[in-house]
Amino acid sequence: MELKTKVHAEDGKQELTITREFDLPVELLFRAHAEPEIIEQWMSNPYATSKMLKFEAKKHGSYQQESKDANGNVVFKANGTFHEFIPNKKITRTFEIENFPLGVQLEVITFEKLTDDTSKLTIHTIYESGALRDQQLKMPFAQGLSMAHDRMQEIMTKLK
Repeated sequence: MELKTKVHAEDGKQELTITREFDLPVELLFRAHAEPEIIEQWMSNPYATSKMLKFEAKKHGSYQQESKDANGNVVFKANGTFHEFIPNKKITRTFEIENFPLGVQLEVITFEKLTDDTSKLTIHTIYESGALRDQQLKMPFAQGLSMAHDRMQEIMTKLK
């Protein structure tokens, strides 16, 4: 089955671009990235529950997130700083997975209105090195992200 979320990684580069079109107005797509309670829902899955420990949605604000399995073990922990937070347009932030050595990444997340009821998400991620980017691509990264985006679509459709 083809993934709806597309990951484009050019050989020899230390960046990648993620794109996905949603059947959501751009305002709802942005809310899915701007409201901690909503992020927790689509970042959770049958194996782990996600919690935003900190979320300051503003320039120079920061965030911290973790996911725990059914036994309470931390399986994912990430943090970063917001550099831009422009409603319905753009979020620029750093992203670091604390319990996996991929280094700090710079993410530029843009939200584009396609029609009144559809929008496009583009995430341009820059890694410290091509080797770190390639390490992430060897994991089931694209599949996990596409599944999370599928959950996001379902959750936000209910808010329409």
